[in-house]
Amino acid sequence: MYNLAPTRAPWFEHLTDSVRALGEAAHEWQLAARHAHLAHAQADVQRRILHEGKATGQPGPHVTGWKSAPLERSPHSHAVFDLQRLYLDLEHRTRREYARAALVFASGAAWAVQQVRAGAQPSRVVLELDDDDRRLLPGSFDANLTALQADRYSKARTVGAAYERLTACLDAGDAAEAIATQDYIADHEASEMHEHMSVAEGAADAAYAYGLLVEEALSFVLLKPRAERRKQLAEQHAAQSSDADTTAGGDE
Repeated sequence: MYNLAPTRAPWFEHLTDSVRALGEAAHEWQLAARHAHLAHAQADVQRRILHEGKATGQPGPHVTGWKSAPLERSPHSHAVFDLQRLYLDLEHRTRREYARAALVFASGAAWAVQQVRAGAQPSRVVLELDDDDRRLLPGSFDANLTALQADRYSKARTVGAAYERLTACLDAGDAAEAIATQDYIADHEASEMHEHMSVAEGAADAAYAYGLLVEEALSFVLLKPRAERRKQLAEQHAAQSSDADTTAGGDE
């Protein structure tokens, strides 16, 4: 279990928890997608030795005519093929959900950095919901790289490279979709579409990697608010000590 910031903790502690929750959600889907891929690979009939034993299926007494004839079945083959279809569907779904969660994480972390840089004090990430009001939608991925470079953030270049990688994957996905929606696709366009799709498949991993880097950048931009908070607490403590000394002096 994660140790969340206490209810009365400063806003930036809760904001940090909010971004981390998005990252953990993306990580869960990442693991699920990997497990689904492995499960699908293990059910591949090309890698399995199928038992050739047969079984006969006898339709029930309510079945008449030609449908009442006994049917031969290969239990092991049927099980493996059914599992292969099941795991393939699961792989597709977990891959989609991983991509969605990773994009939400990346944009949520970028939103937090932008807000703090603008002088705001949000206690949690705010993103739009889908039409069913069920899932968060990714927003902008811009983490204000120019400002990070101006502040001499040591990982600014790494953040920039990760951002470029993510946008390249997303642009490739848009390009592939644009070709796929054409009424006629020429051979060279089909080849281009597959190339774009190959690049676009890396969007989930690119988004997750970028989100982790921007989360680190958030810790950097929160250094000033944290320092101001410590200063404020020190001043309050000094004022309380002064009041206590004055009270003690008056009682003598």
